[in-house]
Amino acid sequence: MSKEMSSLLTHVYGELPSYAPDMDATGLRAAAPTPLLASGGSAPQGLELRHLRYFVAVADAGTFTHAAERMYIAQPTLSQQIRRLEEIIGTALLHRRREGVQLTQAGAVLLEHSRSLLSVLDHGLCRTRQAAGLGRLRLRFVIPTALPESLAVEAASRLRSAAAADVGITWMETALNAEFSPILQHRADAGLGWTDPARADLPAPLDAMHLGEFAPDVWVWATHPAASRGVISLDELARMDVIHGPRADDGTYDRWLDVLRAQNPHFVFTAVLTGPRQRIQAWAAPAQPDPGIILDTPGMVPVRVAQRKLTATASLIWNGGLPRQLQQLLFDTAEVLCL
Repeated sequence: MSKEMSSLLTHVYGELPSYAPDMDATGLRAAAPTPLLASGGSAPQGLELRHLRYFVAVADAGTFTHAAERMYIAQPTLSQQIRRLEEIIGTALLHRRREGVQLTQAGAVLLEHSRSLLSVLDHGLCRTRQAAGLGRLRLRFVIPTALPESLAVEAASRLRSAAAADVGITWMETALNAEFSPILQHRADAGLGWTDPARADLPAPLDAMHLGEFAPDVWVWATHPAASRGVISLDELARMDVIHGPRADDGTYDRWLDVLRAQNPHFVFTAVLTGPRQRIQAWAAPAQPDPGIILDTPGMVPVRVAQRKLTATASLIWNGGLPRQLQQLLFDTAEVLCL
């Protein structure tokens, strides 16, 4: 195992022991099985990055057959490597069933750390090649599913046009929480998300540019009094029996909950339906529901929320440690989206 690989694994699993005399070049013992995890918590001998890549592939694919096809290896070989990994760790990582595999509790923990480790390693190798003048720049960009579709499409189009052939973009459709953990932990480079205007600074090394204010879609039954008015008060909204709101880890969740609990202390969001959708062009002009948004809600109509207290600020967030060319690309894109 190289010093660089050992250093990366040590960061996640602790100090790695040296190779045993009876271990061959592949990291597998010739005879006796590897001892289980040492009491000190350090990683046992024989753990290699390929074991983690195989494990992530199986977890993602759901079956050994599909994972083997994706990794271009024989299924028996893949099964053997996963069992080898379980021997190294000292516990079962997968429940093997006829319909596929399911992670054990230990497997779920390993999967989370394996993703982070492999992402950091791949990004580091890419940056190394770029520093050596090999290959083009890469940008991993997060577009959460809860964002307004018009904003997501426009941002993707602008980035793709500005990047041209100089930058390769990987689109990541994943959740971006209030702390922007994927970007902060170097699992992504930049993305769109909700920010709190009252929050003075983002944690280093994050940078952001605000793109505008958005209001939520509110759908009520056509028989509700607010339907004929086209507007619903905060008090009416807070006292509805069932209401769907933003994700609990979304940047808007706590702020909106505080606003609605000021009207009804017992208010709770019961599930997730939609987030802010339409841009607020001016405080004096009511924002109209986006006609391009069609929900499967027969018998329901969209209304706006009175008093403009349920809003969210969309921002483009990126890691301040990115190469200057990528930061300039993101800054230019954000400027256009602000117009």
